[in-house]
Amino acid sequence: MRGLLVAPAPTGDKGPVNRAAILLARTVVDLALPPRCPGCGAIVTAQHRFCAGCWGELRFLGPPWCAGCNQPFDFDRGDEARCAACLERPPRHAGVRAAVAYGPVARTLALRLKYAGRLGFATAAAQAMARLVPDRAELLVPVPLHRWRLWSRGYNQAGLIASALARASGVPFDPAGLNRKRSTSVLRGLGRRGRARAVAGAFAASDPALIKGRSVVLVDDVYTTGATADACTAALLSAGAASVTILCWARVLPDD
Repeated sequence: MRGLLVAPAPTGDKGPVNRAAILLARTVVDLALPPRCPGCGAIVTAQHRFCAGCWGELRFLGPPWCAGCNQPFDFDRGDEARCAACLERPPRHAGVRAAVAYGPVARTLALRLKYAGRLGFATAAAQAMARLVPDRAELLVPVPLHRWRLWSRGYNQAGLIASALARASGVPFDPAGLNRKRSTSVLRGLGRRGRARAVAGAFAASDPALIKGRSVVLVDDVYTTGATADACTAALLSAGAASVTILCWARVLPDD
């Protein structure tokens, strides 16, 4: 299956093979049954579409926003206006673009893609994200999982989104542009500083020659505090990337 990222199994261990077979079977079933809304499961007119109710609950993000981090503004302050955080400490990345604000429907899609094996939801997310791919984008790189987490889950949800986004946008996609050098603790429940400490130095470019001089788009499912994205950005810039823009399905906003 094109775009399906399945971790190889260690010799003699058939666990991941069985998981891959289950994921394949689920995908076949999804194609055979009527298309359903990624938010609530209601039957819809086409694959990867939301029902009217869930669509109405999604808060789509875009300008006017901060020129530094793309945090939405309530009103247009000008193309170069920056939020207080970016004025105090300009980010190293070239912005954080998110299709929607994190909320009940956005959360449902992210969690079911990440933990329930609903691989088709990656395409639904990518279709909403495609409008935000920068014009100068030259390479899509997903936030990587550590090999043991990839082996246990069977796929990387950020990689699936990046693959679907590459098909939608035509921008090249490198599934292994970054690697996770070490396993990190679960970030859920940690504050901003705790997350930053957990992921510091955890990432590295797999082949700096493929990164050097290119405008890279770092793809992920959810942007929370930015600790993981900052660590990945640092690794890509160290490898010579001309710029790094972060693009995700959903973003947790300060007022949420």
